[in-house]
Amino acid sequence: MRAVAARVKSASVSVDSRVVGAIDAGLLVLLGVHTQDTPEKAAHMARKLHELRILRDEESCATAAAPLLVVSQFTLYGETRKGRRPSWISAARPEQAEPLVGAVVDELRNRGAHVETGEFGAMMEVTSVNDGPFTVLVEI
Repeated sequence: MRAVAARVKSASVSVDSRVVGAIDAGLLVLLGVHTQDTPEKAAHMARKLHELRILRDEESCATAAAPLLVVSQFTLYGETRKGRRPSWISAARPEQAEPLVGAVVDELRNRGAHVETGEFGAMMEVTSVNDGPFTVLVEI
């Protein structure tokens, strides 16, 4: 499982010009699922994202009660080493990825986090005002 976590002042995701998720200051998480990911990895990713100390003053979403906007992003597993066209062979198929993205979101909510999401499989427009900017790659 792979995530790009960006500290943001605000972020939103829209589908067909309709906002489906939005947060103020917190983390925007673009989340990719690998073909070999498991529910255990999803739980680990949720814990890592919730406790990652990248907010102002080295706080985490857990300590600052900051929200997260989680957006499924299969393209994080695009392989570009050969040729000019990315290969998606490492990205989980939708029937595997959707429940694992849901598991990350569910675990974050079980931990008390406020979580907004995109719409799995939809063409989404993501808007963010980065804070810093401060962006990290998280791999489980």
